[in-house]
Amino acid sequence: MKRLKAIAALAASVATAALPAQAQGISGDVVKIAVLSDMSGPYADTAGRGSVEATKMAVEDFGGTVDGKKIEVVFADHQGKADVGASRARTWFDTEGVDVVVDMNNSAVAMAVYNLAKERNKLILTSGGASDALTSEACIPTAIHYTYDTYAMASGVAHAMLEKGKKDWYIMAVDYAFGKAGAETVTNIVTKGGGKIVGRTNFPLNASDFSSFVLQAQESKASVVTMVSAGNDTINAIKSANQFGLMKKQIVAPQFMFIQDVHSLGLKTAQGLTFATAFYWGRTPETRAFSQRFFERMGKKTMPSMVHAGTYSAVTQYLKAIAAIHSDDGLAVAKYLKSKKIEDFFSQNGHVREDGRMVHDLYLAQVKSSEESKGPWDYYKILATIPGDKAFRPMADGKCALVKK
Repeated sequence: MKRLKAIAALAASVATAALPAQAQGISGDVVKIAVLSDMSGPYADTAGRGSVEATKMAVEDFGGTVDGKKIEVVFADHQGKADVGASRARTWFDTEGVDVVVDMNNSAVAMAVYNLAKERNKLILTSGGASDALTSEACIPTAIHYTYDTYAMASGVAHAMLEKGKKDWYIMAVDYAFGKAGAETVTNIVTKGGGKIVGRTNFPLNASDFSSFVLQAQESKASVVTMVSAGNDTINAIKSANQFGLMKKQIVAPQFMFIQDVHSLGLKTAQGLTFATAFYWGRTPETRAFSQRFFERMGKKTMPSMVHAGTYSAVTQYLKAIAAIHSDDGLAVAKYLKSKKIEDFFSQNGHVREDGRMVHDLYLAQVKSSEESKGPWDYYKILATIPGDKAFRPMADGKCALVKK
């Protein structure tokens, strides 16, 4: 009997050693979530304060505690600068006890923070950053790329246009990691699909004047002008394209279009634009229920963007993971999330791959005309569902060192 007890004790010891997260508990007796976003720049409307509110909603809906410990939310403005974002994250990790950083709606900022998180075993939930390099060369064991990426959004719009026989393309891309990744992706997809890129221009983030870039695109006479940009840059580029008459003779296909962009442009200017989206507030009863609550919290000024919805979902799944493993250890939480299906109002057929990519269905959307819209924020027609395994880059095509060859 004593021998059996000894064997049982040894087995329990081995099991505990195999699951270190369960022995570590909650660091600092509090779960601290940090939202690192653009609070004042070109991407503030599509993330920013809305991402903070989405995070707080997720925490409140979870009950404000997890595994008996309080949940705190802090936030900061990365100002679109990698050094600013990295400095803020370093302070959070080293002196303020932050366990996870969410949003990071700037790919250069995300990459800088990834390096710090890897060194410190901190979890990153990238619900706003876009570059697919985050699950390729830049991948780390403690990061999950949640909402979308440049490959998926480019793939959705490119395949839709190629199927319509639109073979010659012109690229307008913002000049940093996000734009470069998106331009490379759409070039590869268009070329493989039998099309060609007839020209490309890069513009600075938060550009004040798009006239010269639009005129170059117009002179190319390309069937499709695709914009690899987001937020104010996309809005201003489309306004300029409309002003110069480009949209009358060429198809404008933005790779990243947010509900706030359409609202700012108005249906008269935006109608007919076709693009992929990770979320639309009016798609299902569940998306409408979440979105109406978000709308009220935001002073009835905006419906949630796909970043806002993705942030809420990511934070909720994070808290569920902590409750399940009784730890906020970054690597342990990441491993747990990679072992589970993710199904909620935001994610259908969701799962996290070995490279950190959260794969889920996307949707091909088209902006309604004024006559089709039934009221404010009723802007999209969902034309098709794009299955996640078709939308996101195959894991084998990436360069993530975590993926077993």
